[in-house]
Amino acid sequence: MQHTVFELRPGSTPLLISMPHVGSLIPEDQHHRYTDRALASEDTDWHLEQLYAPIAQALGAGLLIPRYSRYLIDLNRPPQDTPMYPGASNTELCPTRHFTGEPLYRDGQAPDAAEQQRRLEQYWQPYHQALQGELQRLRQQHGQALLFEAHSIRGELPWLFEGRLPDLNLGTAQGQSCRHITREALKLVLESQDRYTQVTDGRFKGGYITRAYGQPQLGWQAVQLEMAYGCYMQELPMGQAGYEVDAERAAQVRPLLQLLLQAYLLANPAKQGGAA
Repeated sequence: MQHTVFELRPGSTPLLISMPHVGSLIPEDQHHRYTDRALASEDTDWHLEQLYAPIAQALGAGLLIPRYSRYLIDLNRPPQDTPMYPGASNTELCPTRHFTGEPLYRDGQAPDAAEQQRRLEQYWQPYHQALQGELQRLRQQHGQALLFEAHSIRGELPWLFEGRLPDLNLGTAQGQSCRHITREALKLVLESQDRYTQVTDGRFKGGYITRAYGQPQLGWQAVQLEMAYGCYMQELPMGQAGYEVDAERAAQVRPLLQLLLQAYLLANPAKQGGAA
C-alpha cells in the first residue's frame, strides 16, 4: 500500500515490522524553519528497511515504512507529547533539538501549537491509522498480531544516556507489552550469543508504539529493538550525515535478527480459525 506518508507491505504471517524513524524527508515548505545541519536529518534510523527487508521476505513478515523525518514529527511519541522517560532527556512530539542537544530550528521558527496540530493530523495520524488497521487485520486473520519495532541509534549520545549503549537493546515495557514466554524467548536469543552486547528493558524499554499497541490480553503483542549504528554501519563523527550500510557488518548481524524474529513467531504459534 502506497501512501504519501508511508509504505505498507503486508506479510503472510502475524508479524509486522514497524520502523517509525527511518523516514528522512522534510517537506520543502518547511525548509526555511530548519538549520542547515537539521536538513540532513542526521538522527534518522538509517537504512533499517534495507537491513530488515530480506528477513521480512524470508519470514513472511509485513513492513511499515514512513517517508518523513522524525524532525518533522516523531511517530513514536504520544500525541499529548508527554515524556516517555521521566527524569531523563526526552525528545518531543515535534523535536526541537538534535540528539546532541543543539537546536534544530532557526531563531523563532520552532512550530507553534497550530503547526504541531497540523503535523499531527497530516503525518502522525495516517501512520497510526495504518498501523492500527494492519494489526487489526492480522489479529482477525491469524488470531493474534505480533508487532516488532525496529530502531537504531548512535552508540554514544551523552545528551540522552551515559556511557556507551549496548549493541542490542530489547524493550518490552518491563514485560507489559508482550507475553512472558515471548520476552523470555527473545532474551534467550540475545543471551545465547557473544558477538554483541545486549540488554533487556534497559535505558530503552520501548517507546509510545510499543507501550500503546502492546496489549497481550487483547491478542496484540509489541517489542522494540534499539540497535547501535555500529552493528551494521560505520559510525560517523557527531554532526555528520551520510551513513551507508557496511555490507560485512550487515551480513553478520542479519542472521541474529532473523533468529530473533523467528523466536517471536515460534513463541506464538498460529491460531486456528483467526480471532475468537
